[in-house]
This record gives sequence, C-alpha cells and structure tokens, in this order.
Amino acid sequence: MKPGDLIVATASVVLIGFLLNSVLRIAFIPLASASTSELLAWIVAFLVTSLIVGYVFALKIQEESKIKAIGKIIVLSSLGVMLLIMVWFANPMANPAIKDSMTSMLNTSGWANSDWSVYSAFFATIDVVVALVFNFIGLYAGSMLRKPKKT
Repeated sequence: MKPGDLIVATASVVLIGFLLNSVLRIAFIPLASASTSELLAWIVAFLVTSLIVGYVFALKIQEESKIKAIGKIIVLSSLGVMLLIMVWFANPMANPAIKDSMTSMLNTSGWANSDWSVYSAFFATIDVVVALVFNFIGLYAGSMLRKPKKT
C-alpha cells in the first residue's frame, strides 16, 4: 500500500466517520438516552465507514499483508481521532457543554478543575479505543467482501 493510498484511506475513515457520527447522534436521540445514543452513533458510524473504506480500498489492502495494511490505517486514523477530539476539547464553545455534562453526571461538591481534565482525557481514550476496535473490524470485513479479479 503506497503512502498516498494510506493517507486517503485514513482521511476517509476519520472525516466520513465524524460526519456520519454527527448525523447518527441526531437520529439515535429518540431511541436511547443521550449518553447511550452518542456511544451507539459512534460505534455505528465508524463501523459503517470502515466497512465502506475497506471495500473501496480492498485491492490496495490485499497488495501487502492484510493485517499490516489495516493496522497502518487504524493507527493513523486513531491519531486523527485523537487530534479531532483534542481540538473539540480545546474549543472554547465546547468547554461549557463538556463541563455541564460532567457536572450533571458526576455531581459531587469535592471535584476540582483537575478532575474535569482527567475525566475528559479518560472519555477521549475510550473514544479512541472504540474507534480502533470497530475500525479494525470494519476494514477487515470490508476488505473481505471484495475479492481480486482472476486473470
């Protein structure tokens, strides 16, 4: 897999995944509570996106070792997910929403400001792990759906 193909596949997974995630978050709100619908949207978005990207890039993935090519894509996509999460947490307009959500979820009087940053990092880590697992599953299954043409 050439570096250009790797970058395009990674960018496709991250960007399409985040776009689909924002649409699915709205769609899943009536189905479950807010926190459950966010996690469900996150899982479905990255699974569907990685299935599509795995299918589209199946021939490129099959040029070298499947696991090695998929591993490169998911490591780079997890770095992209971390970058986008850090930008979201650093956004001054998102910080009040994050703090309000944390306050309502963990309502105790003894929390300090450093505790909020620890829990934000914890939830970002969970998001990255979910992205890693479901991107691997989707890319592997998507690449298995498309077989190379026999010549």
